[in-house]
Amino acid sequence: MAKTRVGVIGCGNICGIYFKNLKRFPFLEVAACADLLPDRAKAKAAEFGVPKACAPKELLADPGISTVLNITIPKAHFEIAVAALEAGKSVYNEKPLAVRREDGGKLVEMAARKKLRLGCAPDTFLGAGLQTCRKLIEEGAIGTPMAATAFMVGGGPEGWHPDPAFVYQVGGGPLFDMGPYYLTALVTLLGPVRRVAGMARAGFPERVVGSGPRKGEKIKVEVPTHVAGLLEFQGGAIGNLITSFDAKGGANLPRIEIYGSEASLSVPDPNTFGGPVRIRRKDAKDWEEVPLAHGYAENGRGVGLADMVKAETKKRPHRAGGELAFHVLDLMHAIVEASEKAKHLEIRSTCERPKPLPPGLNFGELD
Repeated sequence: MAKTRVGVIGCGNICGIYFKNLKRFPFLEVAACADLLPDRAKAKAAEFGVPKACAPKELLADPGISTVLNITIPKAHFEIAVAALEAGKSVYNEKPLAVRREDGGKLVEMAARKKLRLGCAPDTFLGAGLQTCRKLIEEGAIGTPMAATAFMVGGGPEGWHPDPAFVYQVGGGPLFDMGPYYLTALVTLLGPVRRVAGMARAGFPERVVGSGPRKGEKIKVEVPTHVAGLLEFQGGAIGNLITSFDAKGGANLPRIEIYGSEASLSVPDPNTFGGPVRIRRKDAKDWEEVPLAHGYAENGRGVGLADMVKAETKKRPHRAGGELAFHVLDLMHAIVEASEKAKHLEIRSTCERPKPLPPGLNFGELD
């Protein structure tokens, strides 16, 4: 069977794991990579054996490339995705789907109108950890889900990231940078959200780069850096979400916990693919670790794109889809708006929960 040829636009910090992983799917071929900085694209092509490095416009004009992986900075997600769809190519964006809510909606509408595929990270919910959690919930292991907590609390990425300015610009901050992992996990485990409330603020007016060639450079903060959200899921559960880059001393909090009528579930870091998964039943004295029931326990970034390509050949919905990503984008905007308006906000968007992956898949396998 002929391989689907993928073109990658954006050769920054995250691209390496995609290049490595996409080679492990026998039906994919990374045919070209592009970046606004030509030398960066050439360096990554040489490092990972990509046959062609070029400018983004040249990649989009290549008729042999049918799918684009868009891993540019958030401000460019919409522009590149529109260009890919206009070129007749399916596109898979890094998170978030777009910076502006209305732009995310335009991408969903455009892809549907052109009968092309639109996908979006994160795909960590397809990993062994979160898939095992979903299996436990759907088998009734925790009873009826009643509530959830989710915490992403730290001091910010400027201490280790070589070029962190975009994280503090519009489209960044802890909610838009890391919130997609947590909200995607919660929505795929508990279903879509009905309404939200929120509070948000920027704790520091500027940040200082701590490493790399830009060390010592000051970054102006344009977005909230501590955001607290309250979520009411359509199924009735209540969720608390805190994302923060203001905890300079770190934190000692769980990532995600889900509280059911019969047991509590400790969900692993949704920025990873593996475990541990732990459960504590209502009469138990301690937590019990649950063996992972699914594949993709290692870093599997790219499995969402691979599933999108496989879904096209199988004529089925893909899992890391545009409607799910748009619902998450809508939730993030609504939390910030709820803070500004000091009121609960009803959520207009919704989505279908993606179908679970079958248990026991090896890396490179999909149904």
